[in-house]
Amino acid sequence: MDRTNMTDQAVLVTGSSRGIGLATARAFLDRGARVAVNGRTAASVNDAMAHLGDAGRLVAAPGDLGTPAGCKAVVAAAVEQLGGLDILVNSAGVFVEAAIEDCDEDIWEKQISVNLKGSFFCTREALPALRRSGGNVVNLASDAGLLGYANSSVYCVSKSGVVGMTRALALELAPRVRVNCVCPGWVDTDMAGEQIDAAPDPAVARREMEMFAPMKRMARPEEVARAIVYLASSDAAFITGVALPIDGGETAGR
Repeated sequence: MDRTNMTDQAVLVTGSSRGIGLATARAFLDRGARVAVNGRTAASVNDAMAHLGDAGRLVAAPGDLGTPAGCKAVVAAAVEQLGGLDILVNSAGVFVEAAIEDCDEDIWEKQISVNLKGSFFCTREALPALRRSGGNVVNLASDAGLLGYANSSVYCVSKSGVVGMTRALALELAPRVRVNCVCPGWVDTDMAGEQIDAAPDPAVARREMEMFAPMKRMARPEEVARAIVYLASSDAAFITGVALPIDGGETAGR
């Protein structure tokens, strides 16, 4: 049983109004941390905070992370309300499935801006606080940052960039600040559900997702969240620059 104690740690989880981010906010909260919750809108953040339920250790940091200015505002709000920052989890992300012929600049900008640029500039803005605390960063990459997927080239570019950024910043910021990332495969979130619902045969689409990994199921958001908590914890104090697959074996043989 995971008994990681993170009492009074100050944590910002971007994209924590749903999916893996929400599960990660819950995981830190359950271990005693104080958590800044982020989503694109104040309404989405308020809904997430109501779902998490422990208002005494939650603060709101809504904002769009698609621009450097948005990243600066979100990080500043979190640091001010938490009184510092020990852990930054860059979980905000978007996915658009499209063949290269169908990819216009809007599709490119939407995914690169949030998935890659957002993670980079949130990290940059958080650095002064993280250096003071000797804290760390955990980025949310993807198995698509380690493998290629047809009709997902822009998403693969963005997540490959997160993996490369993680490794480069781990070297640049050591020894004071650690930087790691997780690379999930299919995770049973509302984002995956939206793709399933949009498929010609949703039942078949779900089964294909479940059968893709050798473990023959999708990950649960809580499983990814526990890995993030581990990498952010003192148990992982000698781990930096890691891209950890959480994919049921997908990348082992592809």
